[in-house]
Amino acid sequence: MNARVRIRTAREEDVEGVFHLIRALADYEGLSHQVVGDAETLQGHLFGERPYAEVLVAEEVDRIVGFALFFHSYSTFLTRPGLYLEDLFVLPDDRGRGIGTALIQQVAKIAVERKCGRVEWAVLDWNAPAIAFYEKIGASVLPDWRICRVSDRPLQNLASSRIFTGK
Repeated sequence: MNARVRIRTAREEDVEGVFHLIRALADYEGLSHQVVGDAETLQGHLFGERPYAEVLVAEEVDRIVGFALFFHSYSTFLTRPGLYLEDLFVLPDDRGRGIGTALIQQVAKIAVERKCGRVEWAVLDWNAPAIAFYEKIGASVLPDWRICRVSDRPLQNLASSRIFTGK
């Protein structure tokens, strides 16, 4: 990795740059229409009274070229905490320089320091470059597991028990 790129914990003044990269990630994945949040909300969730996630940034001179956003999870089988890597992204023009590897290595170091049992994340099945990268660094792509998600109206219905109609 270029000596001019450094990995560090995000600061409040980085939120706009991180949110810009979140939009770039959504563009890359063809999911821009799903970005309904904003930088102000992200700032509150990262730096508010109860932080929900943490972010590492890859910074070159005065610009953020990549980020890793993660939070704690828990393994009942291991009875140990884990880290869930929600997003790992490096700008396309900055790929191939070891930045993604440096970001995920730092997440792994944090996991080891915190005595976590594992780091997990999801990858889209069509993203062959990402899958190859993850396998290269020693990750197992689990074929038997599928992500389940409840959001929007179904989440509201589930929370209010409106999905159960009787018998």
